[in-house]
Amino acid sequence: MLTPLHDNVIVDPVEVAKKTASGILLSGEAAKPKQDVGVVIAVGPGKLIDGGQRAKMSVAVGDRVIYGGYSQNTITHDERELVILSETDILAVVEVSK
Repeated sequence: MLTPLHDNVIVDPVEVAKKTASGILLSGEAAKPKQDVGVVIAVGPGKLIDGGQRAKMSVAVGDRVIYGGYSQNTITHDERELVILSETDILAVVEVSK
């Protein structure tokens, strides 16, 4: 498994539906999301701050997140497409309603 350094996060991207709720198929630019969604699978120890301390990470393994579409590095590891990005590039954590 990969272990991210500092305030980096590894995300497993979630495939975005290319069909609307009413059944309309989206193609071309309409099918591309403005931001990406994924599940956090690994979190670094946090950014190093003054005095040698580490800042607490605001995301955890298992969180579903939205991140900017241009801020990530896409890699292939164990035949899976994964994304490595800085915690600051995460736009939001998606709360799952119960």
